Amino acid sequence: MLPIIFVLPLIQLLILSNAATFEVKNIKFSYIDNDHTSLSRALIEKFNASTYFNVHTDFPSNKTANSAMLKGKTDVILEIPSNFERNLLKDKLTDVAITINAIDGATAGVTNVYINQIIKTFNKNARIAFIQPSNSIINYQNITSIPSFWYNKTLNYKTFMVPGILVLLVTMITLFLSGMNIVREKEIGTLEQINVTPIKKHQFIIGKLFPFWLLGLALLSVGLIIAKLIFNVPILGSLVLMYFYTSVYILVVLGMGLFISNFTDTQQQAMFIAWFFMVIFILMSGLFTPIESMPEWAQFLTEFNPIKYFVEVMRMVMLKGAGITDIIPQLTKTIVYAVVMNGLAVWSYKKTN
Repeated sequence: MLPIIFVLPLIQLLILSNAATFEVKNIKFSYIDNDHTSLSRALIEKFNASTYFNVHTDFPSNKTANSAMLKGKTDVILEIPSNFERNLLKDKLTDVAITINAIDGATAGVTNVYINQIIKTFNKNARIAFIQPSNSIINYQNITSIPSFWYNKTLNYKTFMVPGILVLLVTMITLFLSGMNIVREKEIGTLEQINVTPIKKHQFIIGKLFPFWLLGLALLSVGLIIAKLIFNVPILGSLVLMYFYTSVYILVVLGMGLFISNFTDTQQQAMFIAWFFMVIFILMSGLFTPIESMPEWAQFLTEFNPIKYFVEVMRMVMLKGAGITDIIPQLTKTIVYAVVMNGLAVWSYKKTN
C-alpha cells in the first residue's frame, strides 16, 4: 500500500502531465508536385518550415502516395496540379488537393486547420509578390493582430493539464483506499469485533474517514510542489482557498468510497465498482474533452459529477487567481454532495450490537 499511496501519484503526475496533450505535432507530410515551378516549391517550403509538419518525401503518383498512407507512412498528402503557377498567375485561381488520414477525427480536424492557415498565408503572399502588377494603384495593407493571452501567456499545454491531473490523482487514491477500507475489515474478520463495541456508526465512519482525508491533503501538497518546481505552473490564487475547497471535496470522495465499501464483500469488488464510477466521472469531467462539446443530456449528467467542479476550481484558482466569491456555485454543490454521500455512508453501514 505504501508505494500506491506515495510513489504511484508522483510517477503518474510526472508522466501524464507530459503525455496528456491535445497538441498535434510531428505530422508526417508528403506531396505530389506535378508542376515543378517556383510557386509550387514555395508552397512546399511553407510546410517544411512549419514546426507542426515533418516533410518526408515526394511521390511520383497518387497511387504510390495512397499506398504509403495505407501503410501508415504518411498522414497528409498534398497534390499540386500541373499548370499550378500558370493558372495562379493568369486566372488568379487554382486548386490543390489535400488528403488527410482521418482515423483519428480530432487529430485530422486540427491538422486541417494548420494546413488551411499555411495555404491562406501562402496565397496572400503570392498575390502580393507575383499576381498584383507592380504599377497597380492598389496598395495592400497588412492587418497586424496583437493577441493577448490571459492566464497562459506561453500557451503551454502543461499549464492547463497539470491542475486537472492533480485532481485526478487525489480523487483516485482517496476513492480506492476508502473503498477498500471497511471491506478489508470484513475480510480479516475484525469488523464483527468493532460491531459489538459501543462505538456509534457516525463515530466509526469518522474514524475510517479522517486518516484518508489527511492523506488527500498531503497528496495535494506534494502535487502542488511538483507542479510549481517541475512544470512551473502558476499559482495565482489563494492556497488557503484551494485547501479549503479540497478538504470539502475529499469528504465527497471518501463518503462515496465508504458507501461502496459497505455494499461489497471483497477488496476486488470494491476496486471494480470504484473504477467503474471513476472512468465515468473522469470522461465526463471536462478534463480531457470539453463539456460544451457533449450532447445536452451528457451536459446535464455532468452536473452530478464532483470531479467536474474540482477541475474547474483548481484551474480557476491556480491560473486565474479566483476568489471565494468566484467559486461559490461549485463550492455550494460540493458541500451538498458531501452531506449526501456521507449521510448515505453512515446510513448504509449496518452495525449490530
